Order: sequence, then C-alpha cells, then structure tokens
Amino acid sequence: MNILNHNNVRPNKLLNSKWTAVTPANKEKHFLVVKLCATATPDEPVTHVELEAVHSGRVQMLPWRALQDATLWHQGWKT
Repeated sequence: MNILNHNNVRPNKLLNSKWTAVTPANKEKHFLVVKLCATATPDEPVTHVELEAVHSGRVQMLPWRALQDATLWHQGWKT
C-alpha cells in the first residue's frame, strides 16, 4: 500500500470512530465502528470491525486493515 494512500489507524482506537466511504453504495456514505472482533478470546488482537451505516443502520464486517486504505475510506465524516 502506498504511504500516500494510507490512513494512520490503530485497532485499539477504532471503537466508535467515524468513517466515510470514498465510493458510497446504496446511499451509505457515513459509517460508525460499533464492534471490534477478535479471533477467539478477548486477549487476541483485533482482526475485524463491524461498521454500521448511519443512513440505513445496515451492519457490515470487514478486516480492520481495510480502513487503512485511503482510496476506500476517509477518517471522520466528510461531505
């Protein structure tokens, strides 16, 4: 991943963070991280996050590292 297209993200700071999809689908542009998911136990590192779309309330799961890709996601809610 090119450093210019990279969001500086730490998995332990993701809960309740706000994100904007660069290419919205189904009018879902703004998202909130509602859950951090680890593999088996709470001591395991975060592997995925659950994002809730503000517009529809739909929840999707994706690897947390996908949020580092600035070509797909922007930190905060942008217009």
